[in-house]
Amino acid sequence: MSSSRLSLIQLHISVLLAGGAGLFAKFVETSPAVITCGRTLFGSAALALLAFLIQSELRVRCWKDLIMLALSGVILAMHWFSFFVAIRVSTVAIGLLAFSSFPLFVTFLEPLIFQEKLRGKDVITAVLVVLGLILVTPSWDLSNHLTQGVLWGGASAFTYALLSLMSRWYVRIYPTVTVAFYQQAFAALCALPFALCWQSSISGRDLGLLVILGVIFTGLAQGLAVASLRHLRAQTVGVAYGMEPVYGVIFAWLLLQELPSTRTLCGGALICGSVLWTAFKERPAPKKNLQVSDGS
Repeated sequence: MSSSRLSLIQLHISVLLAGGAGLFAKFVETSPAVITCGRTLFGSAALALLAFLIQSELRVRCWKDLIMLALSGVILAMHWFSFFVAIRVSTVAIGLLAFSSFPLFVTFLEPLIFQEKLRGKDVITAVLVVLGLILVTPSWDLSNHLTQGVLWGGASAFTYALLSLMSRWYVRIYPTVTVAFYQQAFAALCALPFALCWQSSISGRDLGLLVILGVIFTGLAQGLAVASLRHLRAQTVGVAYGMEPVYGVIFAWLLLQELPSTRTLCGGALICGSVLWTAFKERPAPKKNLQVSDGS
């Protein structure tokens, strides 16, 4: 088997795992804070093991970098908490599609943070994403649980946009595995106090699911994505991760019998289509600057 074909297999397994992570909000019978803490705790442990196996340096060069990585970990905790709440109060499809709107926020935050020119195709993408969100939102009644899911998903998208922009800076300095490890470790510390507020005990079943979520659907997914970057272009990775919500919706249909409405599917097609279109139009970036998605 050629190296490029092996990398493609690794990439698509990673995207499949990322697409299935949201289902744990339905499978695990604990609070979103507990799910977030469990995912990041076991995920950071898996990434530490991965760093050891591939001999990746985990040392941080200065206190400033450590503080910024800690801040990005706090944002990661907020992202996953709002993501799991979005799915818990609505459906997997609503949560995933609303989260997939993060390019809308990146479009306008990136020029502000990196002093880059706002490109016309980015504005077109943003308009398509907004139209998709309008279709996904069933009504403007805040008491509607699906609308609440869209709002929580939007919060998840906004925090992930912030996280991706911060990560873009630090993956220029540190290996991707190192950045992901510290982000998840600090996210676990951030979520721990809220997880301890959970009144009920965690069953053995839920604990096992959290281990699976953290080790396989987080640590392994991240490791496969990093491994795939050795032989793939940034464009290929971007297109593959644009399929993440599609895989998630299919999993929810097969495992949870959640069938999205026609309106939701149309809105999702606009959102996912705009993300894929952007990925196809994007010029390949140097691999050391590429941020691997861990949004879901």
